[in-house]
Amino acid sequence: MKNKSFMNRLGFALSGIAAGLRGEKSFRLQALGLCFVLAVLLFTRPAPVWWALLLLAAGFVLTAELLNSALERLLDHLHPEEHAIIKTVKDMLAGAVLVMCLTALAVFAAFLWSYA
Repeated sequence: MKNKSFMNRLGFALSGIAAGLRGEKSFRLQALGLCFVLAVLLFTRPAPVWWALLLLAAGFVLTAELLNSALERLLDHLHPEEHAIIKTVKDMLAGAVLVMCLTALAVFAAFLWSYA
C-alpha cells in the first residue's frame, strides 16, 4: 500500500467505510445516530464548540466501531475456533465501543442540558 496515490488511498478508506455499512448493523445504527446528531445541530444551530464536540464524539464512536469490526474479522479469520484469549480480546473491543458510545451520549446530554 505504500506510495499509492492519494486517490487510491481515499478509495481504500471509502471501501472500508462501505464494508462497515454493508456488513455491520452496529455501524449502520451508529451512522444513523450521526445523522440524528447532525439534524439536531442544524435545527438548534449551537455555538461552534458544540458542533466540534458532538461531531468529534460521533466520529470517535464510528471509528471505534470500524476498528472493533476490523479486528474481530481478522481474529475470526486467523483463529476461527473459539479460544478464551480471543474471546477476551473481542469482549474488550466491544467494551471500548461501549465506553465511547456512553461518552458520546454524555456529551450529547451536556449539550441538551446547556441548550435547555
